[in-house]
Amino acid sequence: MPKTLSGFILVTALLNVVLPARAAQNQQKPQPPSWAAAPQTSPAQQDNFPPQLLEEIAAIKSAALADDYAYRQLAHLTENIGPRPSGSPQAKAAVEYVAAELRQLGLDVHLEEVKVPHWVRGAESAELVEYAGQAPGTTQKIVLTALGGSTSTPAEGLTADVVVVNNFDELRALSHDQVAGKIVLFNEIFDKQKAAGGLAFPAYGEAVRYRGAGAKAAADLEAAAALVRSVGSADFRLPHTGWSFPAGIPAGAVTAEDAELIAHLSAQGKVRMHLTLTPQKLPDGVSHNVIADLKGSEHPEQIVVVSGHLDSWDLGTGAIDDGAGVVIAMECTEVLQKLHLHPKRTLRVIAWMDEESGGAGSQTYTKDYSTEFARHVAAIESDAGAAHPLGFDVKISPKAMDLLRPVTDVLQSFGATVLQPSTYPPGADIAAMSEAGVPAFGIMEDGRTYFHYHHTAADTLDKVVPSELRENAAAMAVMAYALASMKEPLPR
Repeated sequence: MPKTLSGFILVTALLNVVLPARAAQNQQKPQPPSWAAAPQTSPAQQDNFPPQLLEEIAAIKSAALADDYAYRQLAHLTENIGPRPSGSPQAKAAVEYVAAELRQLGLDVHLEEVKVPHWVRGAESAELVEYAGQAPGTTQKIVLTALGGSTSTPAEGLTADVVVVNNFDELRALSHDQVAGKIVLFNEIFDKQKAAGGLAFPAYGEAVRYRGAGAKAAADLEAAAALVRSVGSADFRLPHTGWSFPAGIPAGAVTAEDAELIAHLSAQGKVRMHLTLTPQKLPDGVSHNVIADLKGSEHPEQIVVVSGHLDSWDLGTGAIDDGAGVVIAMECTEVLQKLHLHPKRTLRVIAWMDEESGGAGSQTYTKDYSTEFARHVAAIESDAGAAHPLGFDVKISPKAMDLLRPVTDVLQSFGATVLQPSTYPPGADIAAMSEAGVPAFGIMEDGRTYFHYHHTAADTLDKVVPSELRENAAAMAVMAYALASMKEPLPR
C-alpha cells in the first residue's frame, strides 16, 4: 500500500474517533460557577414551609395582585374623609370608618383610647421687607408653612432681621447678641443625589434634624423665630411641614427656592422679614388606635402585627403618609377572608394614631401590651409610601433571615425580595416592640420620589399607582401569613 494511502487511512481513522468525541464534549452544557448555583432549601426551611403553606402564600400573592380593595379604602380615607391630624374631626371619622370596615371583614375589633395633642394651623405668610437692591415700594413674598408644635406670632405678625446658618455649628459660633430678637433660617440642603441613588431615607435623616431641633437651638439664644429649609427632594416651591420640638417661638418651613433667595440676599447685606404664623395648641383630645384581630386557629395567643398610621398632616390628604400603610394592612386580612385561609397565629391589624406629632398611639400600645410582647411573634409596619416594594427593612436575627428565603422566593415575581438588615427599628410605631426583641419588618418601597410630596399639599391620592399599591399589599400579606403560619415562630 502506498505510503500516501496508508497515511490517509490512518488520519481518517483518527478523525473518526476524535471528532465524535469532541462533538459530544461540545454538546455538554457548561457548568455554572458555584456562586451562581441556586441555593438549596435547608431542612429547617422545608420543615417550616411545607408544600401546602407555600401554595397558600402563592395564592395570597396572586389574589392581592388582582384586588383593588386597598385602593378603594385609600380613596375613601383621602378624598371622602380628607386630612387626619390627631385630635381633628377627620381623625375621629377615620377611626370610626376603619373600625367599621374591619368589623365587616369579621375581625374582632376594639378601640384603644389614646390621649393626643391637638394643634391647628392658622394664618401663614411672610415677605421680605428690606434687602439689598430692593426696588422702592416693593416686597418679596416668601412661601412657607408652620411646623407642628410652633407657637404663634402676634396676630399682626413680627418683623425682624434674618440670620442664615447652614448647620448647628454655624449657629453656635454666633454670639447671643447676633441671634437674639432675630429670625434664624437653617439652610440645610437635602441631598438630592442620595435620594436619586436610592438613599432617600438617609438623606432625610440628615436634613430633618434641623426641622426637629432647630427651633429649640434658636430659642436658646433668644431668637424671635426659627425657619428651616423644607426637607424635601424636589423643588416645586412647596413647603414641607412636620413636627418641631416645641420651643416657645414660632417655627416654620420655607420652600427650597425661597431659602436660596434669602441666603443669596443675606450674602449681600441685611435682610428683614415680616412673618405671620398663628397656629394654636388646643387642649389634648381623646382619640384611638384601631386594633382588629383575625384569631389564630392553633395559637391565638401568639400575635403578628400588620400596621400603618392613620393620622396625617393637614396640608394634603395623607395618601402616601400614611393612608397607604393603613389600607395595605387592612387588605392582609381581607384577602385571607376572601380565600378562606386561617393563620395558625393571630393576625392583628393596627391603625396607629398620632405617629406624626409625638407617637402617643404607639406609646399607649406599649403601656397596655408590653407584658404580652413575648407572645408577639413579629411586627410589620408600612410607613414609607406606596411605590414599588423592593422587599423589607428588617431587624431580625441572621437565622431568621435564612428561614424566610422560601417567602422571598414567592415574592420574586415582582421583585420584593430584599431583606435588608437595619440597626434601628424599621417603623416608628413598632419601635418599642422591636427594642423588646420582637422581629420587626418595614416595607421597603422605592423611595426616590417619596420626599417630593412628603408632608406637603401634594400628598394626595393621584400620587399612588394602583398596581404598585397592590404589590405592597401582596408583599405584606404574604409575609404576614407566612409568619403567622410557619411551624415555629421566628427565632429572636
